[in-house]
Amino acid sequence: MAIVALMKATREGVDAVVKELIDLGVDQARNNDNNNALWFACFGNHYDLIHLLLAAKINIDNQNDNGATVLMYAASAGKTEVVKLLLQYHPNLYLRNLDDFQAIDFASNVEVLRLLKNATK
Repeated sequence: MAIVALMKATREGVDAVVKELIDLGVDQARNNDNNNALWFACFGNHYDLIHLLLAAKINIDNQNDNGATVLMYAASAGKTEVVKLLLQYHPNLYLRNLDDFQAIDFASNVEVLRLLKNATK
């Protein structure tokens, strides 16, 4: 039940509930697709929650059932600000999904491509 609550609170951007659930130790929970709460924070552009989850040491490199990471998702969705934020926490840029693609392969705009190229230098 706590897993469902964490995912729902993160998706809806309810900071206080997410913080309380993290304090209870459910921050490493994953849903049926193997996505962790960070995925939902990135999906919803909840920047404060992204920081909160990463400060709680949620796995930034968690790979879902397709091998995708939040960085791959953010790059493919053109979420430039989310990509910038994630890069501050030094994700593994070289992880590959099940189709053998890395985050840089998913860059959907020039700014995301530039950010990921510069991060690999």
